[in-house]
Amino acid sequence: MGQIVLDQVTKSFGDMTVIPPLDLTIEDGEFTVFVGPSGCGKSTLLRLIAGLEDVTSGSILIDGKESADIPPAKRGLAMVFQSYALYPHMTVRKNIAFPLRMANMSREEQDRRVQKAAEVLNLTDYLDRRPGQLSGGQRQRVAIGRAIVREPAAFLFDEPLSNLDAALRVGMRLEISELHNRLETTMIYVTHDQVEAMTMADRIVVLRAGHIEQVGTPLELYRNPRNLFVAGFIGSPKMNLLEGAMARKHNAHTIGIRPEHITVSTEEGEWSGVVGVSEHLGSDTFFHVHDTGLADSVTVRADGELDIRHGDRIYMTPRHERMHKFDEKGHRIA
Repeated sequence: MGQIVLDQVTKSFGDMTVIPPLDLTIEDGEFTVFVGPSGCGKSTLLRLIAGLEDVTSGSILIDGKESADIPPAKRGLAMVFQSYALYPHMTVRKNIAFPLRMANMSREEQDRRVQKAAEVLNLTDYLDRRPGQLSGGQRQRVAIGRAIVREPAAFLFDEPLSNLDAALRVGMRLEISELHNRLETTMIYVTHDQVEAMTMADRIVVLRAGHIEQVGTPLELYRNPRNLFVAGFIGSPKMNLLEGAMARKHNAHTIGIRPEHITVSTEEGEWSGVVGVSEHLGSDTFFHVHDTGLADSVTVRADGELDIRHGDRIYMTPRHERMHKFDEKGHRIA
């Protein structure tokens, strides 16, 4: 079991409150991602759950047991940090087994758990190597293996991929997702990368200044952002946000429309503009269009084969049924 319930949890440093009263339930077996800009409180919230920071007030229940005053080692959680923090003089086998040795577990049980973790993480052939002989992705898997052998109620990941290059990040993202499917254990994952959040999470918790702006599945947040902050944060490229006469025409202060919900033509359309920077991704191309009279720049997604160049005038037609409307306070109204 691995349900985690936060009830009116707060965190203050002196007179500064970084986590105002916050309620959140993470269900057993769920992959939950905390996402938001730097300084939004996501890592602090993870550390409160782990017990690495003391709550100022409120309750943290782990499997129904009040845990706010329980030391980190006794909460039944395992944390994987941004830094691998491996012992360079130890083999992979000894690094993975280290927390079990500290717990005075029998040698037979240590060997069983290490072997099982190595098989899950495809590390069996590397058990007798040292960290310096491994790639960055392999070292991160060793760090995850050290968490797995503890057989925790939940795994806590604090931006574990931020030190890896782009290709390794994609590979490890898939491996962690597959690991969750195999273990069916609760996982909480912190990242500032909304692409990681969208591709990995069962549910996403979007944070800003310690507040939860919205909780939902990736598609719920993508299709129905609760406010302008979530609308602008979730999605890559970002949603186009239009104000002025265009928004007033639709009885709103701000209109949001995603790049893929705008049809592109070289002949006619509801809007027009001049192509600036184009991002060619193969199957898709993103055009950043200027001089539209709508915003400084409007981003549209088009077929990668479309022959449009810098400086060309193009025409755009939004899908009105996919528009998002927000009031003057940034709240969703439709």
